[in-house]
Amino acid sequence: MATPDLTGYRDKLKCSFPELDNVFTDCMENAVARLSQRGRDDYLAGASLICGIGRGFEPVLVYLEDMPEVAEKLGEGMLSLVSETVWTLSRTPNGNAIPAFLDTIAEAARRLGSQELLCRYVDMMLDMMDRTTGSIHGFHTTLSSPGLPVLLNQMPYLLSQLSLDGVNHWIDYGIDAYPDHPQRQQDYFSLQTADSRAILQRQRHGTLFIDRERSLNLYLTAMWSDKCRFIPYSLGFDDVRKPLPYFDDFGVRVPDVYDDRAGIAGLNRYRALIAHMAAHRRWTTAIFADNYSPAQRLAIEIIEDCRVEFLAMGDYPGLGHLWRALHPKPIEGDCDADSQSCIRHRLAMLSCAILDQDHPYLDPDICQFAERFYAMMEHQTTSEDAASLAVSYIAKTRIQSDQSADVFFTHTEIDYRDDNRHLWKFIELGDEEESFDEADSPPEENEDETPRLPPRHYPEWDYGIKAYRPDWVSLYENLHPAGDGGKIDALLDNNKVLAKRLKQILDRLKPQYYVRQRYQEEGSELDLDIAIRSLIDYRSGVTPDPRINMSHRHDGRDIAVSLLLDLSQSLGQKPDGCDHTLLEISQEAVALLAWAIDRLGDSLAIAGFSSNTRHEVRFQHIMGYGEKWDEPVKARLAAIEPGYSTRMGAALRHAGHSLAARPTDKKLLLVLTDGEPSDIDVADNRLLIEDARKAVQELDRDGIYTYCINLDAHADDYVANIFGGRFTVIDRVERLPEKLAKLFMSLTK
Repeated sequence: MATPDLTGYRDKLKCSFPELDNVFTDCMENAVARLSQRGRDDYLAGASLICGIGRGFEPVLVYLEDMPEVAEKLGEGMLSLVSETVWTLSRTPNGNAIPAFLDTIAEAARRLGSQELLCRYVDMMLDMMDRTTGSIHGFHTTLSSPGLPVLLNQMPYLLSQLSLDGVNHWIDYGIDAYPDHPQRQQDYFSLQTADSRAILQRQRHGTLFIDRERSLNLYLTAMWSDKCRFIPYSLGFDDVRKPLPYFDDFGVRVPDVYDDRAGIAGLNRYRALIAHMAAHRRWTTAIFADNYSPAQRLAIEIIEDCRVEFLAMGDYPGLGHLWRALHPKPIEGDCDADSQSCIRHRLAMLSCAILDQDHPYLDPDICQFAERFYAMMEHQTTSEDAASLAVSYIAKTRIQSDQSADVFFTHTEIDYRDDNRHLWKFIELGDEEESFDEADSPPEENEDETPRLPPRHYPEWDYGIKAYRPDWVSLYENLHPAGDGGKIDALLDNNKVLAKRLKQILDRLKPQYYVRQRYQEEGSELDLDIAIRSLIDYRSGVTPDPRINMSHRHDGRDIAVSLLLDLSQSLGQKPDGCDHTLLEISQEAVALLAWAIDRLGDSLAIAGFSSNTRHEVRFQHIMGYGEKWDEPVKARLAAIEPGYSTRMGAALRHAGHSLAARPTDKKLLLVLTDGEPSDIDVADNRLLIEDARKAVQELDRDGIYTYCINLDAHADDYVANIFGGRFTVIDRVERLPEKLAKLFMSLTK
């Protein structure tokens, strides 16, 4: 093996101890083998910092010898953490504890096993130092912590006996018990007193993960043919929200200690947890989260957990005993459905019923869906199948109180299961049309009738009961099929005169690309006027203004626009005295508007909507925020066709969902429609008008400005109720192309 070139590394280490020359080469070869180039730089910078504290050569040597292994195991961020902690200690009366602190780092890293826990360990030591330094008999500036050095000497033993949380409680007792007795603190932290050993024994419980890590790694490899890195975390430092196990590309996160429970030893609890996550890693496929409500996602996670466990028990039946013993046993009837949200309670009972066929539950829905689950598992299943069953269960069992903020949690937390973050993938915000992957597969017959994504469910406002109907509307979205883009080019050619007039307006609206920002301490160039003035001030003995630079910023229009087209059946009609249908006029207007917005450089999305009852609202992407006004977009716009009804509320909410995520200062949602909201399954048309009004109010709260362009001469009867004063009714429909473009410019100037 070739010897690494260490030329130049010695010059980066700002340290002049003569003993260093005897060990530097060996230490640096170890560092080069274990660290990246940036890590080596941090390593040498940290050693230089420790050398500068004036505590002799020993702390530098310990850092150089131990830190490459620590950084390799837990991450190179540990290099600067340790060196900066040593520097902090050196600025206090506790400099004598520095060698002991450095001596514990390598063992603490090995025992704790994760960067998070080592950071907590360092914080714990600094907290102990702050609470005991200068607190004896009122001396606040001269006394060092009497217990810190002896505590650090005992730390390897303590970490071999206790979890980090247990060590923290043991330290807290010693500080609280002997706040003003330095000698007793020393005796306590050196384990010389009876109460010190008694508290240690009280805190000693459970199975420490680090003691079983090797055997659990072998278990994962032998039983599941899987390999991963385990990252332990503590349950004792987060009282607001307890962390949960999970896995990702970086490894598998597990608790650092498990107590025995329900007759299951701590080691077997680890096996139950690891087997559950290994089953997910083998059989779970991520699905889109965007199209499901929170209640549906919770149900999908529960059913998918049951599915992978059922598959795992087929290979390893003994896992069933572990999981059934550790699964909570919710008591039927415990949750008050009149005043509490019982959705977690019902799902926990369903999970228990699926896992244990001898369950005691009598609820007919739980029994029915448990049987449906078993029937599903008789065939080859996927995560999508679990999602379908879960959505059906939520639809069958949901009640109004499920929306209550008072959620019933008793016996619903299944702590051997992970948090299921691996189950979900998300559509890139604002560019949902890219999720359809047109090029991935050849077009199929009637592809425009088949949604590419599962439905997204939205609530609908019922003005009669003055409440939302949760998950009431199913919205299906797809990328609109393409037609003949030449049709749109022909429409634009017919409007050359109008386009020429609009161009003059656009040129005035176009932003100046850069504006100067003066009075900057840092900038791209020198501001000569300010610099000369500062020089004169300096020569005159006056403090000069340091802001002698200037920079430039882009003065762009920070606007995102969503254009929502009503594609209902009435769009196929011809207005009186007009040779073209409303659809053709709308295409012409939208094409001209898209051309104008493209010239301005604003972000634009175009979509059309129609509905066929609340079970099928169609939302078709024509242009996405990430697309330019080009041939594919023109081809989609040319292919739009009228059909079905106008359930506007769900379309507004869906368009607002994407628009709200755009990183712009201003957000504009334009609605182009030719009639009032309606649908064939609604007899009371006011119901959908009030729902659309509620949707506009929701968008207002999200900072989205909505505006309606209505082609219905009688629209004044309802459009003001929905949009307030933010609407325009166009009586002469043939003027729509001109009106729409100019209206947009007036709204965004």
